[in-house]
Amino acid sequence: MVNTLSGIRLPCIHPIPKLIHGPSRLNGDRRCNIHRCVVFRNRNVVVAASRKIFALKSSYDTDSASAVVADSAVVLVPGADTDVSFPSIDEAEINDAVLDDSEEIDGLDGEILGFDELNDAAASTLTQAVEEEEESGTAPLHVIGTIPPPGKGQKIYEIDPLLGDFRDHLDYRYGQYRKVREAIDNTEGGLEAFSSGYEKFGFTRSSSGITYREWAPGAKSASLIGDFNDWNPNADAMTRNEYGVWEIFLPNNADGSPAIQHGSRVKIRMDTPSGTKDSIPAWIKYSVQPPGAIPYDGIYYDPLEEDKYVFQHPRPKRPKSLRIYESHVGMSSTEPMINTYANFRDDVLPRIKKLGYNAVQIMAIQEHSYYASFGYHVTNFFAPSSRFGTPEDLKSLIDKAHELGLLVLMDIVHSHASNNTLDGLNMFDGTDSHYFHSGSRGHHWMWDSRLFNYGNWEVLRYLMSNARWWLEEYKFDGFRFDGVTSMMYIHHGLQVAFTGNYHEYFGFATDVDAVVYLMLVNDMIHGLYPEAVTIGEDVSGMPTFCVPVQDGGVGFDYRLHMAIADKWIELLKHRDEDWKMGDIVHTLTNRRWMEKCVAYAESHDQALVGDKTIAFWLMDKDMYDFMSLDRPATPAIDRGIALHKMIRLITLGLGGEGYLNFMGNEFGHPEWIDFPRSDQYLPNGKFVPGNNNSYDKCRRRFDLGDAVYLRYSGLQEFDQAMHHLEEKFGFMTSEHQYVSRKDEGDKVIVYERGNLVFVFNFHWSNSYFDYRVGCLQPGKYKIVLDSDDPLFGGHSRIDHKSEFFSQEGWHDGRPRSFLIYAPSRTAVVYALVDNESLPLTVADGSALKQGVL
Repeated sequence: MVNTLSGIRLPCIHPIPKLIHGPSRLNGDRRCNIHRCVVFRNRNVVVAASRKIFALKSSYDTDSASAVVADSAVVLVPGADTDVSFPSIDEAEINDAVLDDSEEIDGLDGEILGFDELNDAAASTLTQAVEEEEESGTAPLHVIGTIPPPGKGQKIYEIDPLLGDFRDHLDYRYGQYRKVREAIDNTEGGLEAFSSGYEKFGFTRSSSGITYREWAPGAKSASLIGDFNDWNPNADAMTRNEYGVWEIFLPNNADGSPAIQHGSRVKIRMDTPSGTKDSIPAWIKYSVQPPGAIPYDGIYYDPLEEDKYVFQHPRPKRPKSLRIYESHVGMSSTEPMINTYANFRDDVLPRIKKLGYNAVQIMAIQEHSYYASFGYHVTNFFAPSSRFGTPEDLKSLIDKAHELGLLVLMDIVHSHASNNTLDGLNMFDGTDSHYFHSGSRGHHWMWDSRLFNYGNWEVLRYLMSNARWWLEEYKFDGFRFDGVTSMMYIHHGLQVAFTGNYHEYFGFATDVDAVVYLMLVNDMIHGLYPEAVTIGEDVSGMPTFCVPVQDGGVGFDYRLHMAIADKWIELLKHRDEDWKMGDIVHTLTNRRWMEKCVAYAESHDQALVGDKTIAFWLMDKDMYDFMSLDRPATPAIDRGIALHKMIRLITLGLGGEGYLNFMGNEFGHPEWIDFPRSDQYLPNGKFVPGNNNSYDKCRRRFDLGDAVYLRYSGLQEFDQAMHHLEEKFGFMTSEHQYVSRKDEGDKVIVYERGNLVFVFNFHWSNSYFDYRVGCLQPGKYKIVLDSDDPLFGGHSRIDHKSEFFSQEGWHDGRPRSFLIYAPSRTAVVYALVDNESLPLTVADGSALKQGVL
């Protein structure tokens, strides 16, 4: 039984016999507390210097709860009585200084603390603390850094003088970024406070009760419903403020227990222009699909303190070169089933570590009601997918990865959202222009999804807070941003062939609002989490994409080099005789100066049903019958195994500063990915047959790669050898890279990277004796990797004990050279021997297996 007034729930005797849990870490009464703290494993370091006071009012603050003063030497008290408007980006008036809208708090001694002063003090303390941890080889357990003020944005013209011809567009873009940054500083207290929207919106808990807030300006009325009030829409009516934010405060029950029990179902009922609508809260932290049901249920998630997972291991330091294992938890089992976070933690993470990868990229984390969307049609942005387990299970997975020294990157989707109106954001408040553009601009015709309006203030808050949530709550180490090309252009990159002409990037086709959002979110991520990694999926080649925001760039650390995979598929459709060595080299090296790339030969895209993996292109149906070592290999199998290794090594060695592989492809997984699905009819009446909802093709057969009696094991051993080679020599990030030979007749490519010389003979039949290859450094060279090694399924045509001595004299543009034997369809890597005691040779692979390389 409850007694209610509009916007508040009055307590009465409630038949709950015991306290459900203690206070949550998210304090619902707290105003935007922007003091910064660094928490290490063995101590707390508060980034604060003197007793100072800063006051401002967040635009979504209400008077339903009292302000809480930060318990630190610096007292920051947002929530002053200043009247700050809730602006849209187009209407915001930018003040010259953040302090114009600030004031001292009555009754407290102190002085106003400006942002620059605070940032300087914080940066100094943070730097000192981090330096003390550097010898450990790990980053602090939990780091909150400082977001630097906007720069001048002019360095891009020094990096690329050709951009000067498009200065009007680029300066306008940077001006819009500065305008939004200043608006956020003036009205929200800066990016740090602005990106903490999850501390205000959705469900937040304090010692006195639960506050629920939701932005739904199109709704005419709203009430919170759920198990806690028997789904009574009249029990807990919400109040609306002038900005379209609905709110209700639910005080604790008389016995001190919370009004809503952990794990109970909740929704918001709204009277909207489209009729009465029950929706899952937009900021919900967990949602589940009941057995046999279609719609999802929003779940109030606030477990007992003793049931919350506590992280034990610090984040690994960001490696110089990223070697990413792209994965999907659900399909990571060898059995036809949906796998779990716990099984992935225990079974897959050790495999990734053993293979030599230093980062795992996990797809389909954000909740998505349609499993076959691969996680790209997100319905609940703040909720980890419940198919695989609980939020605590996911945290345990990430903590285990950190224990193994693996970075954990999340495949985050901010480019679009599911058009699902039952479970997601679409038509949330009854209008099509709530989080998205209205009309056709708000719909992606190819993806059948909704497109965000990045010029909307609350959309910016929602998406930036979403990125911050995953870093803060789950300790992800960064993101791969999906579909960035679609975001940056009004045409979404559809039916457009990017040629590299700068007019394609800087004109009316560019969605400046979206680019500004990407700049802001990169600013926030790199400012607060200096070790975090951001990777953008961009096929267009947008200049400045991987240049820091302060210098005028978009701010990503890496761009996915998507053209490489397309090139390999293009070549595999032709005869070996038609492969052009110069074309291969050009595609692998065609990237912008000072902008890092993650290269890959294939990703999950090529593994989906309807496409083919490289292994399947090469070996096709022979994979089903001739991969056993007790049977002779067919010509297709022999060719496929040889080229599979060469393609992956040259992509790793020449394609970028990072590398990515989708799980299972390292050993040439024989099956495509086909999610369980039933028969369906499309809107045009076309019948699409299903697969009887089978999971048989929605799994990864890791057992094939582990089976020493199958040829898959040789491919897996070679993949492991590649990564250990890179770990040993660090050639991917070496500044020295030189391609000395692209011989179209011999079908040979020779290049140097670091102190290594790579030789690829793509010829299908010709092997070359006393073949001269150029080199830079004088001395003795030895073989450190040989794709023809029997351990890797090769034919053992090279003597690994051979030594190669350089000779003076120019060859292929190099001052020195040495003679080698280059067997057909073989890649060999030679290293300069600096230390005679260094066991460089792989011989039978034992050095690699022992971790020498």
